Amino acid sequence: MKKIYLGLLLLALAGTGCNKMLEEDVVTNTTDDFYYTKNGFMTAVNAGYTGMRSFYSTERGMTLTVVGTDTYTNGSDGNFKFANQYTSQLDSRYDHIRELWNGLYQAINNCNVAIDRADQVKELDAVSKRSGVAESRFNRAHYHFLLMQLFGSIPLRLHENKEILTTAQRDSTGTVYDAIITDLKAAAQELPASQNDWGRATRPAAEHLLARVYLTRASSPDAKPEDYADAARYADMVIRNYGFKLLDDPGQVWAQGNERNTETIFAAQYTTDPLYASPDNNACRFFLMQYDVLDGMQRDLANGTPWKRFRPTKFLLDTLYKDRVHDVRYEKFFTTVWFVNKAITKPRVMNIGDTSVWMPGYAVAPEVVAGKNYLLVPPADYTEKLYPSLNKFQDALRPDNQASGVRPFIAFRLAETYLIAAEARMMTGDRTGAADMINKVRLRAARPGKTPEETAANEAAMRAMAGDLNIDFILDERGRELIGEQLAWFDLKRTGKLLERVRKHNPQAAANIEPKHLLRPIPQDQIDRSSNIFRQNPGY
Repeated sequence: MKKIYLGLLLLALAGTGCNKMLEEDVVTNTTDDFYYTKNGFMTAVNAGYTGMRSFYSTERGMTLTVVGTDTYTNGSDGNFKFANQYTSQLDSRYDHIRELWNGLYQAINNCNVAIDRADQVKELDAVSKRSGVAESRFNRAHYHFLLMQLFGSIPLRLHENKEILTTAQRDSTGTVYDAIITDLKAAAQELPASQNDWGRATRPAAEHLLARVYLTRASSPDAKPEDYADAARYADMVIRNYGFKLLDDPGQVWAQGNERNTETIFAAQYTTDPLYASPDNNACRFFLMQYDVLDGMQRDLANGTPWKRFRPTKFLLDTLYKDRVHDVRYEKFFTTVWFVNKAITKPRVMNIGDTSVWMPGYAVAPEVVAGKNYLLVPPADYTEKLYPSLNKFQDALRPDNQASGVRPFIAFRLAETYLIAAEARMMTGDRTGAADMINKVRLRAARPGKTPEETAANEAAMRAMAGDLNIDFILDERGRELIGEQLAWFDLKRTGKLLERVRKHNPQAAANIEPKHLLRPIPQDQIDRSSNIFRQNPGY
């Protein structure tokens, strides 16, 4: 078989083997020599970011991280209920698992092209070389970390594939952690504090990810004694050194057009430019209830395309967001009222702008419900099609209702940095320092009062004391603040709480979840195409 080279977006998948003959279809006129030029090198660097659009804001990434947790269960859409319910369909043939595995390893290989060839690239100045390699090492670490959290021991790929591989092995999680941390430290040394080209890796992005990696390793069998201290240290560096600032209004963090704000550390890029558009950017659809079949309503861009995939659990709504007097986050993050956008005269008169649906969030007497000219839905009447809808990812700038999203996805933000710092401090015994960190997030969410005294009272109600803190308190706060942001499954797994809290708070999943579900199954394609024995995760 001849050795062939494909365009950067189609490079041979690292970590996968194929013992079948490949047909050599011409997919590009670019030769391998191109990647030894400055333009070719930058093409490889840029291609290293493609993995972000495999995971963030996609159905595959969100289905594997949002549902099947204590905070989100399935809606009525039946396509992927099994991912929430942990049924036998969640197996090695699941296409989202295969697609994510392949997409992230392909992106890793793109990173490896830039890293391996940098020293041989013609006419490449030192600044471009250092920056490009640092960006590629950040991305490579990012993807290895995502894969390891999902699958456990994985193939560690630190060099590009130049020919078809038919064998692969699973490296230990300790080895993979060491490689991730080495990459991120090297990236942090070379990356700038900010980038004019927004969306490129930066030093604070690398440090934030280092803090998250250390926090994760600290509770794993590979833990080092200093991991919690290192997590706190890198989080502090992000908090103190770069001018990041929590927005006064938590509802503005995800406001469309405002994603590049003082709280955003790193965002996966999607735009209205067709060159960078993606059919997979669909976070704007997943969390929406089926408003468009109700009286006075029709589907429109402002309200979104309701796919009814992800439904909040009773625990999320009734416990985590129980305090709606002092804490504004429920009303900021969730849509609970819909207004008529299609005038009707039957079965009742409803004019444009009238209330069509209201979910007050508390019990209402049946006679009150019956007496309204609109649909009043108390919590007892929530269904798999009718529920408060997370609005963080609303996207009214899509060209039409059939189009996927166009907005960036905020992957790292300062509120999480504070929460990492809080957890790390708590675990090192510094509960006062931990409370100080968590209160940065909680006090930002305190309701502004009509008077200074009312504001002070609300802040006092929101302030956490050192004695309040334990791992469940931390998880609850992460749930309230970071809801929907593709962290929940990772957080529960990392803290050893996945089985406990899913069984307690997610009735659709409780009966089926078991210890094997702490890892996702290795894609069957990987196993079948490896000429050597490639182990499946236990229980699958």
